[in-house]
Amino acid sequence: MTSYCKPLFVFLFLLSLINCNSQIISNVSAAKVNVNDTTFVNLKDFSQDFIYDMKYATNDNFLKSKVYDCAECYLRYKTVKALILANERFMKKGFKIKLYDCYRPLDIQKKMWAIVPDPQYVANPSKGSIHNRGGAADITLVDFEGKELDMGTSFDFFGKEASHGYRGFSKEILNNRNLLRKVMVKEHFNSFDSEWWHYNLKAGLNDRVSNFKWECK
Repeated sequence: MTSYCKPLFVFLFLLSLINCNSQIISNVSAAKVNVNDTTFVNLKDFSQDFIYDMKYATNDNFLKSKVYDCAECYLRYKTVKALILANERFMKKGFKIKLYDCYRPLDIQKKMWAIVPDPQYVANPSKGSIHNRGGAADITLVDFEGKELDMGTSFDFFGKEASHGYRGFSKEILNNRNLLRKVMVKEHFNSFDSEWWHYNLKAGLNDRVSNFKWECK
């Protein structure tokens, strides 16, 4: 290494240490925040290890319209904690959680029900969805390069092929679905039989339905 390169190398090395330590401090601080389990929080404030493809903040969804003003993942704090633990398990296996949807205001649930009034696929807004309670997330898995694992159907596919009970796929697809389900169940999430992507926290079933809208920055 030439002499003039050495100071630059040392500077870049020290800078990387500072950035790394800052991230660690940030994560530790977030972990120690005194937040009530039922408080709605933004997942991004507690972990940077998730991938996002928030479908309802785009036109790429079965509603064919953008119904969220911006792409954010709000959940009850207890759901966030469990989701982070699940993601840590996946990361040890070489994968990360990609999120399609999180908390969903009740007004949006009503729009969905108007289009698909079938309780097998969309919760009746008269009772409210676990999404409206901040206890559910629609997810899939990606590798560290961002490539989605093949789950057999797209997100929000309304058909029998989206069901956990459908066995007409390859062993690879069935194994991918099983991996997703197995880890999520370990962290106290329930699956939804007709939707391979839907998981809700068991401890969130009795929380109140909400219709609050998050602020877009």
